[in-house]
Amino acid sequence: MGTIEAFLVFAGGAAGSLTRYIIGKFVSQKVKDSFPFGTLLINISGAFLLGFLNAFNPAKNIYLFAAEGFLGGYTTFSTFMYEGISLISASKKINALIYIAGTVITGIISFFAGSLLAGLFM
Repeated sequence: MGTIEAFLVFAGGAAGSLTRYIIGKFVSQKVKDSFPFGTLLINISGAFLLGFLNAFNPAKNIYLFAAEGFLGGYTTFSTFMYEGISLISASKKINALIYIAGTVITGIISFFAGSLLAGLFM
């Protein structure tokens, strides 16, 4: 990977991480609940956007910035795992199951929905 490519991933990742932080804080302030709605929203919307972007088969530099960088920084597997395990540890096993299975299933559906929507623009 060259310098330009590395910078594109870095810049996109920084923008995605900041966007995730802002949206996560906003959602957690609006929805005062132990269920991790912010991370769920972020990961599902990230899967949708990746499906949408992927359908266009963008140029390499656009893909590096938007998919590898921005969406890589925007979505968060580690927080998803942490929050799922935290629900289990807090004896909220049903919430944990809904959260973990719901994220995976709706993530897949959202990716395909993004791809289908993008197909309407092609």
